[in-house]
Amino acid sequence: MIQRIQSLYLFLTTLLSLLFLNGSLLSFINKSGSALKITLSGIEQGTGGQGFELIDKLLPLSIIIILIPILSMIAIFIFKNRKIQMKVVLILIILSIVLIIALIHVSFRIISKFDATIIPGIKMILPILILVFSILAYMGIRKDDRLVKSYDRLR
Repeated sequence: MIQRIQSLYLFLTTLLSLLFLNGSLLSFINKSGSALKITLSGIEQGTGGQGFELIDKLLPLSIIIILIPILSMIAIFIFKNRKIQMKVVLILIILSIVLIIALIHVSFRIISKFDATIIPGIKMILPILILVFSILAYMGIRKDDRLVKSYDRLR
């Protein structure tokens, strides 16, 4: 299971997506100095010294963020059926692309609505790495599938 390179890529996808689950996804600061952040529950704004207040919910984004590690774990454990594994990883790739587009859309909405600037961080690159590892896993599964089909032709 883990000895195949695509399983390693899927495991890395799972780890990165689990890192993406905790804390703030992206952080912003507006002109007045108050902080904004995108979390799993939605958009939160800093309120003086009392912490953060939820100002907008982002349910579709939260669902996508939760589905990505679940699907990557499922894809790891269905290694015996390559056809289904390829379909699950393809869905994972599509969800990763939708996640990136949704994060860009929400970020531009926050930047324009609150006149904020984004604070660079490591979590900005995690969705891109998730997408890259998912694509590499799909290519590895497809390579294995072609190899098995070529052996079947020889029999």
